[in-house]
Amino acid sequence: MASLRSPSSPSDGYKRFSDDFANSSINNYGSNVTNSRAADAAGDATLELGSRSALGGGLPASEDEHWEMNYHEAAIYLEEGQNNEKFDSHPSSPEELPAYLRVHNPWYHGLDLLASLVLILLAFSEDPAVPAFKLPVWAHGTVELLALAVIGIELQLKLKWIGWGTILKHKRTMIKGITLLLMVLEAVVVLCRQSAHFRASRALRPIFLVDTRHCGGVRRFIRQILQSLPPIIDMLGLLMFFVATYSLLGYYLFSEHVDNGHFQTISDSFVSMFVLLTTANFPDVMMPSYAKSKWYAVFFILYIITVLYVLMNLMLAVVYEAFTRIERDKCRALLLHRRGAARRAFRLLVSRRAPRAVRLRHFAGLLRHYAPHYGPLDVFLMFKQLNRSGTGALSRGEFAALYDALSLRWAPQAARAPWLGAGPLEPLGRWASAAVAWPYFEHLVYALVLGNGVAMLLRVCEAAGGLRDSARLLCASWDTWLFLSLFLLEAGVRVLAAGPARYLASGWNVFDLGATLLALLGAALLSAAPDLFVVVVFRPLRLMRLYKLKKRYRDVFGTLVLLTPLMSSAGCVMLVMYYFFAIVGMELFAGAELRNCCVNTTVEDFYKFSSNSSTALGYYYLNNFENLLTSGVTLFELTVVNNWFILMNAYAIVVGPFSRIYFMVFYLFTMVVLTIVVASVLEAFRFRIQYKRSTSKRDEEKLLHEEVHTSWEEAQRLGAAGALADALRAHLPPGMQVTFVGTRPRTKEVLQRRMYQSDILKWLAEDDDSEDTPSALAADEPPAPDAPAGQQL
Repeated sequence: MASLRSPSSPSDGYKRFSDDFANSSINNYGSNVTNSRAADAAGDATLELGSRSALGGGLPASEDEHWEMNYHEAAIYLEEGQNNEKFDSHPSSPEELPAYLRVHNPWYHGLDLLASLVLILLAFSEDPAVPAFKLPVWAHGTVELLALAVIGIELQLKLKWIGWGTILKHKRTMIKGITLLLMVLEAVVVLCRQSAHFRASRALRPIFLVDTRHCGGVRRFIRQILQSLPPIIDMLGLLMFFVATYSLLGYYLFSEHVDNGHFQTISDSFVSMFVLLTTANFPDVMMPSYAKSKWYAVFFILYIITVLYVLMNLMLAVVYEAFTRIERDKCRALLLHRRGAARRAFRLLVSRRAPRAVRLRHFAGLLRHYAPHYGPLDVFLMFKQLNRSGTGALSRGEFAALYDALSLRWAPQAARAPWLGAGPLEPLGRWASAAVAWPYFEHLVYALVLGNGVAMLLRVCEAAGGLRDSARLLCASWDTWLFLSLFLLEAGVRVLAAGPARYLASGWNVFDLGATLLALLGAALLSAAPDLFVVVVFRPLRLMRLYKLKKRYRDVFGTLVLLTPLMSSAGCVMLVMYYFFAIVGMELFAGAELRNCCVNTTVEDFYKFSSNSSTALGYYYLNNFENLLTSGVTLFELTVVNNWFILMNAYAIVVGPFSRIYFMVFYLFTMVVLTIVVASVLEAFRFRIQYKRSTSKRDEEKLLHEEVHTSWEEAQRLGAAGALADALRAHLPPGMQVTFVGTRPRTKEVLQRRMYQSDILKWLAEDDDSEDTPSALAADEPPAPDAPAGQQL
């Protein structure tokens, strides 16, 4: 679509405004230059001016310059609302704007992300390094300083427009600044000494990654973890009380049992009961005493029931309740924050002529800077969809729904069946639409999928001469090509019936097409390289379509779709935690030798190794911290908790008993994070079930789609003129009414508006009550033309 900007304008409105400041002095930019409208009717121009943007510095400006600055500042407010940034970091003068724009430039966001990733990846090449990636000290030290310099530039630019007062109150920025200073000092010391020293502070490098613009979801998940910590700490305190109490009782009951070495001292008793909390050493810890008397089993059974089946489940229930409340509070806070951003932008877009409404001209000017990728038709349709009152201008309440309107993707109603229009594909499109509408079409597809599964089962049962022949029969035989060809034909029919856009809008269609193409690729690769057995996994993927037949499976898959953003954030948090503990583990245990260690202890057999032969147990010495990769594998084994106490006890013997603290703390961290992940899964599944029960297909269709009926004459009446009118004329033929359909993505944020509908109305009413004060009401009065925008908020 055509753009609202002139051909010479850059695609990025923020860059254009930055260039204006770079190429013009403040005096020249703010000079009292009059345009044609101001020269012809100075009085009318004064009535047209509204709140003066703080970015103008209070200097006189022409009407066009005035509105351009207002559009830019309003766009900045909307961006701060979208990114959930605090308004106290909003630029308030022309001198602060260039630094703000540079930090918020997408190219700098990418550079910041790259520098953060480089810092994290340096752990592969620093001592103790992965042999294949090892670098000399001068090389990785220089790279580290360069990456830190990129991150330091951002903090220096932030200081220019935020100031020390705000930065000192911003905890995340302060932590990042202190960490940066520490990293720079340590990197300089390493370069000067040309050798590494104890640098457990490297574990803090993920702070830079988490603070990047691209990791907003990770920050939100970490914030939810921190907000969930109070109830978790309360339950952990209760849990540790019972562990300590049973440890004390176990010491007095079993310390005299010579055969039971788990309770010889108070500390041994506590460690044994802590490990028993994970069931990793059960029933080994019980059996020596159980041999003395069968009644001793009561102690261990009561302990397991109390701490594992009661307290641990209570912890999950408490975390789930806290997580659900936090999720609702997060929805409320984000909604009101965006509403506050829209309110601030609204005050910059109204004029003295229309002090309580935003007209199409100013709405288009705003989107030219906030969302330059939207075309004129999208801008007009958003304006029309927001203007529910039909007055031709957006009230403050209507303008507050801007973020929701920005999620809509518009298309003419006829485009919902693109192949049915006049053209050479019209007969095929009509035939495909009739085929897909046939009542038995879906049954036929499921029969093909089931037939593919039966053919695979027969191929698996068929005797073959070897692995090559078996793999070829399973994934590259004639029936494979037959079924895959039929699946491609099915996909083609669906595309012809609905069009590529609507076909790919369905997650199941994307899965079917992807599974079919992967199976085709696997068959081709297996025919060319018979030893490439890994591709045999591709053909069975299409069988997952059968799970769609059962409602419970549909709910599970739907929950997985809703959880995809959250699970990706949780996965990043787990990787960050692994990185932290891996670095600390390498610094503490990299030099520990576990091979043939722990002689005359209960874990001796697990570390016995001989160059000629060894038992399966003897390979436990490989669970070490010699580099980042092996440390990650070791930490994953500790996460699974199966036999994790064997690793802990080995390091306690080789390094020292205080090393157990590292392993216990890691278990507690993983337990907290995984408990919150489980709580998030439960909350998402409950949310989806409640949504499905309360929402019919018709209601969901209304929620995800908006219709706008308009015409060329209405566009003129609403104020479309100039380049906007020229662009709209191609889409709105004179004398005809055209219907456009806007489609929202089916995200959890969209569905929450349906589920929290009554709560949202209450939140908005409370927010309106807080705004209905004398100062707030005065802000809606016609502002003085030269009054700074900050005074109008």
